[in-house]
Parts: sequence; structure tokens; C-alpha cells
Amino acid sequence: MTAVTTENDEADVTTTGTGERPSRAAARRVARAEMPGYRAAAELAESGALDGLFAQIDAGEIDLTGDGGFIPALIKHALERGLGAELTEHLGYEKGAPNAAAFANSRNGTTPKTVATQVGDVNLAVPRDRAGTFTPRLVPKGQRRLGGLDEMIISLYAGGMTVRDIEHHLATTLGTELSHETISNITDEVLEAVAEWQARPLEALYPVIYLDAIVVKVRDGAHVINKAAHIAVGVDIDGIKHVLGIWVQTHEGAKFWAGVCADLANRGIRDVLIVCCDGLTGLPEAIEATWPNATVQTCVVHLIRAAMRFVGYGDRKAVAAALKPVYTAANAEAARRELDAFADSNWGKKYPHAVATWEVAWERFTPFLAFPPQLRRVIYTTNSIESLNYQLRKVTKNRGHFPNDDAVVKLLWLAICNIEDKRARDRERDRGKKGSERKAQGRLVEGQVVTNWKQALAQLAIAYPDRINPHL
Repeated sequence: MTAVTTENDEADVTTTGTGERPSRAAARRVARAEMPGYRAAAELAESGALDGLFAQIDAGEIDLTGDGGFIPALIKHALERGLGAELTEHLGYEKGAPNAAAFANSRNGTTPKTVATQVGDVNLAVPRDRAGTFTPRLVPKGQRRLGGLDEMIISLYAGGMTVRDIEHHLATTLGTELSHETISNITDEVLEAVAEWQARPLEALYPVIYLDAIVVKVRDGAHVINKAAHIAVGVDIDGIKHVLGIWVQTHEGAKFWAGVCADLANRGIRDVLIVCCDGLTGLPEAIEATWPNATVQTCVVHLIRAAMRFVGYGDRKAVAAALKPVYTAANAEAARRELDAFADSNWGKKYPHAVATWEVAWERFTPFLAFPPQLRRVIYTTNSIESLNYQLRKVTKNRGHFPNDDAVVKLLWLAICNIEDKRARDRERDRGKKGSERKAQGRLVEGQVVTNWKQALAQLAIAYPDRINPHL
């Protein structure tokens, strides 16, 4: 068996005598090597025409990118050549043509213009015509950035860099000076897409919705205050998770949640079976007003954490074990007995706050105990959304504060897209590899399928036949 590989790609099989499929990375490299631009550069290098240039680069006499770099200069000459060709087409005659005087319009010098690119600033001499009717297409009037730079800035922003960080990064790495306002305007270009996403139609039924929040600092007039950015993740009838929306809390309690529920209802949600959250003030009332038959379930993991808040570090493992019979009980009556037993134990007497936490949340905790085991695993916790929030906190922690609520939603939406896109690229790279060789992570939330959803859905159909069956 023989294999054909590209240079330095000995580990990647592209074609084999037995018809083995090539790796995707190797196939992309082969396709790239056949592209005209790639081939032209390779031919120049092989001919020796670039040896002098390479020697100067090796000696540090020439920079490839950045201010005064070779590549920006190459882009400059290529663009100016193209702009000159556009003007020739517009005028109808070549530069220096003997019959130029016969044409009504003529060349009229150039106008200096600087455009920012991914490899540094490029200073152009844009040709003009005497009649002022020439409109460049290659570098349109008013355009100050070439393609790709905006996408780079948005990607950096989504990764957690502040506007000032991006401004400094572009200046030091590319030699490109963009103002704070320009970078903000570039990132604001996604606001329309965010608004469209936030207003998109939703399914009529979501069996389960998880709600959780992260705290962010937002400027409010002359002050910076803490606000909660709430994220809703819904599980559809097929067990697929979707981020339904992001809302920054502008009012306390019921008024805010009434607006959130109204927004979800207006976008198409007619029924929700279970809403799993962390005892948010005003949410149960808003849900009952919007979806009267929905069950509001306190997240058990949040409840355990709250109960352990004042437990000494050395006692936590033992106290957690003593509380486990409460939330693993067969039914509400058994759980009540277990909580009473914990309250009468030494741990309960030492940490009365733990008992009080369960007592206060009891009404919203006990619905969980009415469900069979497979369904309990689905609604046990908001872990799926907490893992998302953990990633989002890594993005927001670099910011002192946000200028407004829209900036919060914009960054969180971009971060979610960025995380999911990165993981999708990693999975694509791992496609075709053996399971033991795969390193890519699965979906974080969006598009993820709930584990053992079929069994959970079967139990939901038994518990809510009139509400589930019409959607099956």
C-alpha cells in the first residue's frame, strides 16, 4: 500500500491504494495548495525570485506586517493597480493614450486615504477624475477598513477583550490605530442580529425551562450598580436545549418577571410544564399568571448550596451526606420525615440555618418529589445553564462595568456564539478520529440533547398526557 502526502504532512493520509478516506485537514491543505494565489507564491519562491527579500526578512531589515511592513505595501500596490484599472474602465481609455484629449472626462491626480487591514494600515493614493463621477468599487468611498478586520474585532470582543484592550492590541500587533468610538461602533453592528435573535419565534411547548443569572456591573447615571443578567434555556419536545433569551433585570421581583414571561408568550410559548430556577422573587407569580398549569421547581443544587452556606468547611462533607436522604426520598412525606430527623440530629442543632433554608423553600422543592427517577435527573438542577454561566463569567470578569444593558446582552450573545462555534470547529477537526483520540468538547448548551430524554419524555407523557400528546 502506498500513500500520497503533502510536504510536512506525513501523518495525514490523503489518498491510499486501498481507497482510505483522507483526513479533512490534509484534504484542505491539498485544496489550498491548488489555489491560484498559493501556487503563484510557491512558484515565485521556488524560482529564487524572492531569495533577496527572504534574506532581508531574516536579517530583520524588513517587517512582514504592521506599520511599514512588506505585506501592507504589497496590498497597497495591488489595490492601487485595481483602482487604476477601475478608473480606466470608467473613462474609456488607457493612461497616456494618444487620443485622451478626445474624451470629455480625464484623470485628475489622486486623493490620499488610509485603510485599516488585518496586517496593518495601508496608505492608498485613490485616483480621481476631473468630472467627479468616478465611484471606486474596490475600496468604496467612506470605507476605512478592509474585509476581515471587523470580524477580527468582533471575535476579540466576544472572547472577553474590552474595547480599550482591542484598541491597544491592534496598535501594538498591526500598527493599526482605531479609535475607541470606531471599535465600539463595529461591535454595535451586531445589535441588529441580537435583537432579531431575542425576538425570534419559539415553540408552542417547552417541557422544561431552566432559569439562572450572572451578576454584572452596569453604569446607571453617575453610579455603577450590580444587575442580574438572566438567561433562559428551554428543552423542546425533542429534548434539544435552546437559549431562549437574555434579560437584564431592570425592576425588582414580579414586575420584571411579568415582562419576561410576556415576552416568551408573545414569541409563541403557549405552555411550559416545569420551570427550574433558584427561588427568584416574583417569578412563581409571573409564571402562574402566564402559564397557569406550569410547575415552578426550586433547583435542588442551589438549595443544597444555600443550606451549606454557613457550614464549616470541615463539616461540609458530613452535613451534605446527612441531607441527601431529604432530596432522594421517595415522596414528600418521606422527605419531611428525613428533614425532621436532620433537624433533631447534632448537625441540625449545630447548623439551624441549614434546616431553615429547606423550610423556607419547602413548597417549591416538593414538586420535584412527585416525579419518577428519570424525570428527576432532568429537573434536578440548572447545571446545564450553570456551565454556560461559568464560561460567560470568564468573559465578563475582565470588565469593570458595562455602559448600559444593551452592552451586556450584546457581549453575552456574542460569547455564546463564540463558544459554540469554537467547540463546533474542534469537533469538526476530530471527525473521523477514534474515540480515544478525540479531544473536542460537546455542545455547551445550544443544540445539546438532554441525556436519556426519551425515558424522561415517556414519564412526562404519563404525568401530563393532555398537554404532551398533542405535540408528539
